[in-house]
Amino acid sequence: MSSPSTSPPCRFLVLFDFDETIIHESSDDAMVRIAPGPAPPNWLREGFRPGCYHAHMCQVLAYLGEHGVREDGIRAAIEGIAPTPGMPVLFAFLRERPQDFECAVISDANAYFIDTWLRRAGVRQLFAEVLTNPASFSANGHLLLRPFHAHACPRCPKNMCKQTILRDYLARRTHERGVSFQRVFYVGDGDNDICPTLALGHRDTACPRRGFPMHHILQEMQASQPGACQATVLPWANGEDVVDCLQKAVGER
Repeated sequence: MSSPSTSPPCRFLVLFDFDETIIHESSDDAMVRIAPGPAPPNWLREGFRPGCYHAHMCQVLAYLGEHGVREDGIRAAIEGIAPTPGMPVLFAFLRERPQDFECAVISDANAYFIDTWLRRAGVRQLFAEVLTNPASFSANGHLLLRPFHAHACPRCPKNMCKQTILRDYLARRTHERGVSFQRVFYVGDGDNDICPTLALGHRDTACPRRGFPMHHILQEMQASQPGACQATVLPWANGEDVVDCLQKAVGER
C-alpha cells in the first residue's frame, strides 16, 4: 500500500512589517486619537524618538489606561485603521497560492494590535506566525507590553532586533521543513527594517515602501556602500506592486 502523498513545502517566504506597511498609518497615531480630554500632553502628540517606539507605546498605553480607556476603545481604534492601498489585493493573491508562499509578520508593534487588525480584516490565517512584542490586559484593564527579547545588536532598539528574529525564524523553519526557502521577500517601510534587510542574500528581495525611511536609507546605502545590501531592492507604492514582484517569482523556474 502506497503512503499518502504530502505537499512539498512552500518555495518562498514573505515577511511583512505592520505599521505603515500592512496598515496605512502607525498604530500609535490611532492611540493618540482616542486619548481623552481636550488637550493631551505634548509628549503624547509629538510622537516617539528614533529607537524608542516600544518605550513610547508603553507610556501612551499607560496614559490611556489611567484616563479610563479600556479594551473596547483600543480594539475599535485598531479595527478602524485602513489597510495600505493595494494590500487587500496582495493578501488575496497570497491566499490563492498557499503552495508557493509562507507568510509571517515581524513588527515592533504588539501582539494585541496586530492580531486584532488581522482578524478584523479576515487574514489572520494567512500568516504562519506573528513575531512581535507580547501584550496583555491587566486586571484593571490596562494594556501592558513586554519586550520581544534581549539582544546585542547596536543598530536596533533594546526590545527587538528584526535581523535576529529573521535569522532565527529561517533556521528554525529550515530545520522543521527539511529544506531552505528558495527566496525571501521582505516588505517594510521603516528604518528598523534595514537591519533584517542586511541579512538577505543575493537571491532575496527587499521591498521598501517608496518614499519612506527604509527606501531612502537603502538608496543612500546603494550609493555609498555598494554590496552592503546583497538583496535585490524593489520599491513599492501599492500592494499591487508587490503582487507583480511575486508573480514574476512564481513564473521563474
